[in-house]
Amino acid sequence: MKTNHDHWRGIFNALAAAALFGLSTPLAKVLLGTMPPLLLAGLLYAGSGIGLCVWLALRQLRQRPAAEAPLTRADLPWLAGAVLFGGMLGPVLLMAGLAQTPASTASLLLNLESVLTAALAWVVFRENVDRRVFLGMLAIVAGSVLLSWQRPTGTEVPWGALAIAGACLCWAIDNNLTRPVSGGDPVQIAAIKGGVAGTITIAIALLAGYHLPAALPLLATGLLGLVGYGVSLVLFVLALRDLGTARTGAYFSTAPFVGAALSLLLFAEHPTGMFWLAGALMALGVWLHVSERHTHEHTHAALVHNHRHRHDEHHQHTHDFPWDGNEPHTHPHVHEPLIHSHPHYPDLHHRHGH
Repeated sequence: MKTNHDHWRGIFNALAAAALFGLSTPLAKVLLGTMPPLLLAGLLYAGSGIGLCVWLALRQLRQRPAAEAPLTRADLPWLAGAVLFGGMLGPVLLMAGLAQTPASTASLLLNLESVLTAALAWVVFRENVDRRVFLGMLAIVAGSVLLSWQRPTGTEVPWGALAIAGACLCWAIDNNLTRPVSGGDPVQIAAIKGGVAGTITIAIALLAGYHLPAALPLLATGLLGLVGYGVSLVLFVLALRDLGTARTGAYFSTAPFVGAALSLLLFAEHPTGMFWLAGALMALGVWLHVSERHTHEHTHAALVHNHRHRHDEHHQHTHDFPWDGNEPHTHPHVHEPLIHSHPHYPDLHHRHGH
C-alpha cells in the first residue's frame, strides 16, 4: 500500500514548495521598484528556466541512469496549457496586482489559488474532495473576500486584488493541467515552463518598449525566479504525485502566510483588525485541509505507465531487463487489477471515482 513515508514525503515537498514561493512574493514587490510588472514576470520565469536547464545539463554530465521518466509527446498539450496559464498569464497578473496592493495583503490573497485549484480538481477533473476539504475552501474564500475589499482611499474597485485573484485562477488551471504529467521528470517540466514562458513574456515586454534593468537587479531577479518559481515548482510536481491536486494545493496554501510574515518585517506595514480576522479564517481553512483522512475500499484498474517508484503493494511486477535491486528506479511497468482498502490521496495510483 501507499507507505507512510510516501505520504509524509508528499507533505514535506508541498510545504517546502509553499515556503519558497511564499518568500518570493514580498521580495518580488521590492524588485518592482526597478522594472515594470510585465518584464519582472518574464525575468522571474526566465531565471527559473535557465537555472533548471543548467541543473539538467550537470545531471546529464554525471552519465548515470535516468532517475525520472522523460516527458513524451502525449504530455505536450497538457504542458503547453500549463505554460500559458501558469507561466505567462499568472505571473503578469500577480506583478500587476502587487503594484497596487500591500505585500502582506497580496500574500494572503494568494490563498485563493488552493481554493480554485481544489474547485477545478473537484468539478472539472472529478478528483474527490470531501466535506472537510470543502469547508476549508469556504473558510479561505471568506478570508480572501475580507482582504480583497480593503480598498485604497479614493478607489472604487480593488483592481490590484482582482488581478491577484486572476493570477490565482490561472495557477489553479496550471496545477490541474500539470497533474496528468506529474509522473514525468519534474525538473524537465519546470525548466520547459520557465524557459518558454520567460522567453515569450520578455519578448513581449521588449516589444512594448521596456528595457532590461541593470546587472545587479537582473541577477537578483534571476536567482529569485530560480528558487521561488523553479525549485518551488519541482517540489510542487513531486507533491502532486503523492497527494493529488486538491490536497497539494491545500498544503501549498501555507505559502501566503510565509509571504505575509516577511512582508510585515520588510515593509513595516501595520495591518488592520480585518487583516488578522482574514488570516484566522484562512488558517482554519488550511487546518481543515491538512487534517483530512480518506480511506475506503477501492479498485485499481489495469494500468501501464512510467514513473519513479519502489516495489510497494502497488508495484508488484517483474522486469524484462537486468535489475540490480536498487530502489527507487524508473521504467515502464504494468499494474495488474487490484482491490484493497487503506488511507490514500488522489495520487498517481488513486484517481478513481467515488
